[in-house]
Amino acid sequence: MAVSFVTLFQWRLNSVLLQQENEILLGVKDQILSLVSKLDEVGSFFGDPFFWTLHARETAKSFLTLSEPELGKKGKEQMVSFIRKLDEVTGVSGDVERIWACYKTWVSEIRGTLREADDYVDDFIIKVCGQTEQDQKESTAEFGSEIENIKSRVSEIMNRRPQLGFSPVLEDFQKLRRSKFDEGTPLVSCMLSYMNLPYDLKLSLLFCCAFRRKTKAELVRVLVAAGLVQEKSGELMEDKAQENLERLVDLGMLEEEVIIWDSFRVPSPYYEFSLSVMKAEDFFISTANSDTIIPPTARHVSILEAANTTTGMNSLPHSLFVSAKDGFSKVSSDCLRNVMHNAKLLRMLELENTELKNLPDEVGQLVNLRYLGVRHSNITKLPESISNLRNLQTLDIYWSGCEFELSNGVLNLAQLRHLKMFQPSDDGEVRVPQGISRLRNLQTLEGIYAGGGIAEELGIMTQLSSLGVRRVSEDHADELYFSVMKLTRLQKLSLLVERERESYDSSSSLLYENSILPCLESFSPPPLLQTLELEGRLIEMPLWLGSMENLTTLRLCRSHLSENPTTILQFLPNLKYLQMAEAHKGRRMEKEFFRAGGFPKLEYLDISSYNNLVEWTEIEEGALPCLKQLSISFCMELMLLPEGLQHVTTLQILDLYDVHEDLIRRLSPNGGPENYKIKHIPLVNYQGDMSHGFWGR
Repeated sequence: MAVSFVTLFQWRLNSVLLQQENEILLGVKDQILSLVSKLDEVGSFFGDPFFWTLHARETAKSFLTLSEPELGKKGKEQMVSFIRKLDEVTGVSGDVERIWACYKTWVSEIRGTLREADDYVDDFIIKVCGQTEQDQKESTAEFGSEIENIKSRVSEIMNRRPQLGFSPVLEDFQKLRRSKFDEGTPLVSCMLSYMNLPYDLKLSLLFCCAFRRKTKAELVRVLVAAGLVQEKSGELMEDKAQENLERLVDLGMLEEEVIIWDSFRVPSPYYEFSLSVMKAEDFFISTANSDTIIPPTARHVSILEAANTTTGMNSLPHSLFVSAKDGFSKVSSDCLRNVMHNAKLLRMLELENTELKNLPDEVGQLVNLRYLGVRHSNITKLPESISNLRNLQTLDIYWSGCEFELSNGVLNLAQLRHLKMFQPSDDGEVRVPQGISRLRNLQTLEGIYAGGGIAEELGIMTQLSSLGVRRVSEDHADELYFSVMKLTRLQKLSLLVERERESYDSSSSLLYENSILPCLESFSPPPLLQTLELEGRLIEMPLWLGSMENLTTLRLCRSHLSENPTTILQFLPNLKYLQMAEAHKGRRMEKEFFRAGGFPKLEYLDISSYNNLVEWTEIEEGALPCLKQLSISFCMELMLLPEGLQHVTTLQILDLYDVHEDLIRRLSPNGGPENYKIKHIPLVNYQGDMSHGFWGR
């Protein structure tokens, strides 16, 4: 992955020049651009055919060594045969192992130099943070001299590049790169496909392999924060990251996860191959505990079941992900102080599922931090030092502690692009400080309360692509909707009504039954909206829903509609995901709900009624032609699944959660009279009182 280090460092330098916060660097712009030009020369050298063949050979040998127990005899033969082909194409005579060892040493030297240079840039940014103008000038002049020294070192190393005295015949080399191996050699085909990827796609695939449980949107934010997308003026890095994920899907290296909606998985054998690459390169270290010694070359580290010590941590990681496999991690503030002291070059820090009650003030020293995630924690506020994180792009505090407060310090986060929030009290809203519209780079703003003048500010934030507003009430609904209609780039919108506390009966299953989403008849959705969530009672279905041709995801929660909501929805041409949670008050769903030809692209349907739905009679043949997953939950009065379900032949997964035990008996593969409706479905999941020892397929 040597060429990847070269390219990423170039992107890093260009990004530093683009950011207005680093205007002090303009005095050394010529030195930086000169180094970027020299790195172009290095990158061109790494692109030569003989380097590709030698690198492919080393990759194959690493895979053979690291994965030999899992390969089996046939897999081992495939890799050995491929290594032999590479030697033939190379045309080298003599000791191939010695030649490659020589070249590998040289590559390690150039990579080590660029690692040090990358860290030096980070150190410089830390150093000038908070300096006086005069001190900044002196530090910048020193930085310019060091950039010249780095360029000289790179030139000197390039002059010592190995003279191997051979080059693959171009025709043979191109033929090998384009080789299509038969189905009997999937491992070789997999490796060739990986080797032919551009550097940014290679690294994107490795990150997808490391984060198997993240949604598409979460992966996009991680890829951007990791620097795997080149920053260009006038372009959104998130769009490029999304495009890279889609390209990997087209190449068959990523698959859409069928069990977890809106997620990806790396299929076999790409997953196994990616793991071997990460191990060989120390690219991403994943360990079960925090006492493991982390190699000094590791840039990205993931720790499960983190305890209160991090004895193996050093100052080099760019990414640290701490989580718990089950339950909550007991990582402490003292533990984090140790990490933040030793790893000041961190660019990504994620602390998920922890018992943390506060973040230490030392987090403000991580001025290179681009991604900070503390979701599912007990944190009730962030330290004032958070205002120092001027390079922060993502702040994820979803499911924080009760009564979480967001301080004014967030207004200093000029580079912030994504702010995701939720706190598990009241209606989950988080109050943001006035002046939030000053954050001109903000694209995601979720979990906010729009009262107190915030609704008007939202109309200025025309760069927003995702907005989530909780506790919507009549006192600011008109201003909120008027502002949202100005957000022409908005692709995702979530609106949750303020719960009527005086009329709320905690013993009632009809949550929000008396809490009406106000003034929706005056609303008109932005033209690019793809995802919409409405939570709260609707007097009637908004007519504008039927005209949302770009809508792909819709969640109607606790709408308590008297009318059939699908009358409008089933004609939406691009709807793929539909959740109806207490959306309909009726006790019967008949064939009018799912007509032939209805929901032409729907893949996921989630229905829950909290004991209101008694009968679902029929699905017309020809309805739901693309449905992959059907989820039915909290329908304890439902005794039969609809006639016609057996004709939905695309269905792959059926989820039944907390439904009546008589329904389960009728569907049982062990003689159930209704089993004919579901026997074509490959995977049936059931959770409830009869989960253990009853259902079997």
